Amino acid sequence: MFERWLEIPSKKSCLILGPRRCGKTTFLRHRYPDYKYATLDDLDLLDWAKKDPKGFVTDLGSAAIIDEIQRLPILTVAVKYAVDNEGARFMMTGSSSLGLMDAAADTLAGRIDILSLPTLCWGESAGPGTHSIFSEKAAFSQIKTGWRSLQIALECGLFPEVEALENEPDRRSQLQNYKNTYFTRDLMQLSNIENLDGLMGIFHNLARSIGSHLEVSNFARESGLSHQTTKKYLNALNQAQLTFKLHGFQYGPAKRYLKAAKTYFSDNGILGSFNVDVAFGQRLENFVISELEKRRKIGLLPVEQLFYYKSAAGHEIDLLFELDGCIYACEVKASQRPGPKAFRNLRNFEDRLKRPVKRFLFYMGNEYKDQDGVAMIPVAALFNGR
Repeated sequence: MFERWLEIPSKKSCLILGPRRCGKTTFLRHRYPDYKYATLDDLDLLDWAKKDPKGFVTDLGSAAIIDEIQRLPILTVAVKYAVDNEGARFMMTGSSSLGLMDAAADTLAGRIDILSLPTLCWGESAGPGTHSIFSEKAAFSQIKTGWRSLQIALECGLFPEVEALENEPDRRSQLQNYKNTYFTRDLMQLSNIENLDGLMGIFHNLARSIGSHLEVSNFARESGLSHQTTKKYLNALNQAQLTFKLHGFQYGPAKRYLKAAKTYFSDNGILGSFNVDVAFGQRLENFVISELEKRRKIGLLPVEQLFYYKSAAGHEIDLLFELDGCIYACEVKASQRPGPKAFRNLRNFEDRLKRPVKRFLFYMGNEYKDQDGVAMIPVAALFNGR
C-alpha cells in the first residue's frame, strides 16, 4: 500500500475522478476504513441502485464509499437527498466523467469536493515528496536513484499495481491485461463504442503523434473512422482520464478551446501497453509532461491548466503555465548535452502581457545548471519531487 500524496481538503462529501486501476478505491478504503463500502461494478448492487436509488443510498448509512458511480449518474440525486436531509457523507469514485460531471454539477454543486487522483507520481511510492521541482534542488543521491528507475518508468508507467511488481516482464504482462480490459473493452462498454479496431487505430495514432497537434481529420483517415466518430472516441479517452490535452497558450482565452490541441497519455504505462514503436524523445516528452500534469491534478502544482506555445513563425515550446504572476516556460530534451538550438525558443519567448518569464529545460544530464537565463533540470529530479 502506497501512501498517496492527495489530500482531502474538507469534511464535505467528495467525488474522486481518475482512470481505472489508479488506486482510487484503495486510497479511500485506507483513509476511511470504517465507512461502509459498495461498488457499482457489482451487478447485483447496480441492479438494486437502478430499481431503488433512494433505498440503496439509505441502506449505506451516514458514512459510505460508493465506487464507480459513473455507471449510474442518476444516483447522485439520491446522494444529494441524503447529504441535505440526513447529514450523510459519501466518498465517491468515478473512472469516467462522461455524463457524471453534468449530473454532479446539477445535483451536488457546492455540496461536494471534486478531486482528481491520477496514477502514482514518479517517486510517490518512495514516501513523501522531498523537494519542489521548480524552486529547490534534489540531492545528488536522489537524482541517482531516479536514474536507476527512469527506464522502467518510461516503459511501464506508474499504475500502482504495476509499480508494486518487482520485474519488468510481470509489469508488461499486467499492462497487457489492462489494455485488453480497462483501456479497451471497459471503455467501449462505458462510452458506447462499437468499433474495437477503430479504437485501437486511435490509440496507435495518438502514440505516434505525441508532441504534435491533434488534427481530427488526419486521425479519422488513418483510423478508418468518420470525422464525428473519431471526435467521439478521442473525447471518450479524455473523459476516461486516459489522455489529456494541452491547448495553445498563444491564443486568446476565447480561441484556445477551438484551435488544435496536443494530446498526451495520462501515464506512460498506457502508451507502453500498446507496443507502438515510439521515438525515445516522444516517450520522454510524454513522461515529463504527464508527471507535471499529475502534480497539477493533486494540487502540488497550483495552476488551473497547462499549455503549449507555438509562435506565428512556428517556434514551439513544450509546456507553459502561469504561477504567481510569472510565466513558466519549459522544454524537454532527450540529450545529456543540449546544444544552442535547444535553448533558442526559450530565449526568444516573451509574454505578450509583459509578465516575467522563468525558463526551464529538462534534460538527460545529472547536474542543475544555468545557461544564459535558462535553468537546466535533470529529468531524474522529477523523482520524488513535488
